[in-house]
Amino acid sequence: VLFYGLWLMMGVGIVGIGTCVMHDSNHGAYSSNKGINLFLGNLLNLIGGYSRNWRIQHNVLHHTYTNVEGLDEDIDGTILLRMSPNRPLLGIHRYQHIYSWFLYLLMNLFWVTVKDYTMIVRYNREDLLKKEKITMRKALIEVTAIKLAYFFVTLGLPLLFSAMPWYHVLAGFVMMHMVAGLALACIFQPAHVMETSSFSMPTADLKMEDNWATHQLLNTTNFAPDSKITSWFMGGLNYQIEHHLFPHVCHIHYPKISGIVKAVAEKYGVPYNV
Repeated sequence: VLFYGLWLMMGVGIVGIGTCVMHDSNHGAYSSNKGINLFLGNLLNLIGGYSRNWRIQHNVLHHTYTNVEGLDEDIDGTILLRMSPNRPLLGIHRYQHIYSWFLYLLMNLFWVTVKDYTMIVRYNREDLLKKEKITMRKALIEVTAIKLAYFFVTLGLPLLFSAMPWYHVLAGFVMMHMVAGLALACIFQPAHVMETSSFSMPTADLKMEDNWATHQLLNTTNFAPDSKITSWFMGGLNYQIEHHLFPHVCHIHYPKISGIVKAVAEKYGVPYNV
């Protein structure tokens, strides 16, 4: 029981590191020192991810084209999940409120094993790797080295030194990432995949109909703003509106600036969804 309990605790730790430290750092918001931000942003590599991919997917695509079909990968999902009204409606989607929880549990496992490789290939094809000043060959070598080191530490060391059977170690590893995947989905889904979001499509010349700031307000939602525990554990990501408008501002300031943002939104008749 203790063995599995520690794996579950590490799953919670993945979420805490990802939302409170890595996220701000990769936005350049954790410190005014670029070196510190780069160092702490690369902590993602220690919990199974690849920071270069994350910065492209999150900083470049998600924050620029929030909820825009075909550009924001956060709403792509799989054919089983319809997270935008602009995607084809299949019969199975009437049950996605039931089976989506199982897919959320698998989200992190897919990321640490397969997804980073598919992202590198896709970003190379779309000429996005240049944002990180890296070639596809170097990125594949780098991510493979990171993955091998990660699996050696998280699976190899327990197999060598824990004296637990391999199947208990593997089960603990899977449980850790299931906890992380479910928690992260429950943090990011309420921020954008909501009935109040506009999910606007780009114009014929691939531009957004609204200006960037208005688009963010129309496609972003805050939640649990009065919960200090939520704000602490999620790195302020419950103040998603403030984060999307000011991604370079450290999350500890979001509660204070939220009142200003709300007042300005109301002044100009733009929704401020909570």
